[in-house]
Amino acid sequence: MKNNKIPNFLYEMLIKQYGENLTNEIVQGYSYNRPVTIRVNTLKTNYENIISKLEEMHITYKRVDWFENALILENISEYEIRKLDMYINGEIYMQSLSSMLPPIILNPKENDNILDMTAAPGGKTTELATLSEDKALITACEKNKIRAERLKYNIEKQGANRVNVLIEDATKLNDFLSFDKILLDAPCSGSGTLNLEDEKLEKIFTQELIERSQKVQHNLLIKALKILKIDHEMVYSTCSILEEENEKNLQELLQDKRIEIIPINKEKYKNIKQLPTKIDGTVCIAPNELYEGFFVAKIRRII
Repeated sequence: MKNNKIPNFLYEMLIKQYGENLTNEIVQGYSYNRPVTIRVNTLKTNYENIISKLEEMHITYKRVDWFENALILENISEYEIRKLDMYINGEIYMQSLSSMLPPIILNPKENDNILDMTAAPGGKTTELATLSEDKALITACEKNKIRAERLKYNIEKQGANRVNVLIEDATKLNDFLSFDKILLDAPCSGSGTLNLEDEKLEKIFTQELIERSQKVQHNLLIKALKILKIDHEMVYSTCSILEEENEKNLQELLQDKRIEIIPINKEKYKNIKQLPTKIDGTVCIAPNELYEGFFVAKIRRII
């Protein structure tokens, strides 16, 4: 049964893509008030130290089976977290569980030359730095000057020393640039993260937004494949659950044999509720009580 708070056109799109039962689960998933989730910043501290501090403050937590440095906090708000020394000092970073996945799937290594194409506010950028033990060389691209300042602030606060911020529209990057790995967490409609209580939702979330997002995503993908080294890998992700912004952006590139999909190990993420995808090896996370809706694909450039 349709929830009256969801835009009609979106409900119809979801029904067409997922069927009525899954669509109703998705709509229910939008309504959850998710707990605070944090990532331990191993450039400044370690998991055991943060656990000790949480227990001292009687903050209850749960571990995340697919990422040792992720924690679900059960009895504290974001507002309260922001006042803690461990947050102020950059020892932890508040980040949704879904958004922690793309850097893990990209798998940054020492001396990798990595581009984060749309990097602000810096959660994934600094996660890339921690995963590589600050030994990868990361270029964080952000076209908006105000958002770029926030990105710089978070990079410095997290102690990521090998990140260079580039204030530039990523679609206009010089084609002679060359990267070992690219993270493209593309701007999107946000169809995986909707707040149905937002009174402005009907005005903000429109068909035009989806179409505009798809064009931007396409242009970013085309640019990424020009500056990613041949036979090297990138991750494409969005916080959308619509195939228009996800699989359809990849299908043309697959048909032209410009890319191949590197299958994501779904067994590793078996405890995360996943939606069916039109491309094998990609992952689409269902919005629920712990996760935002999110799409992730790992790609290898062929030509």
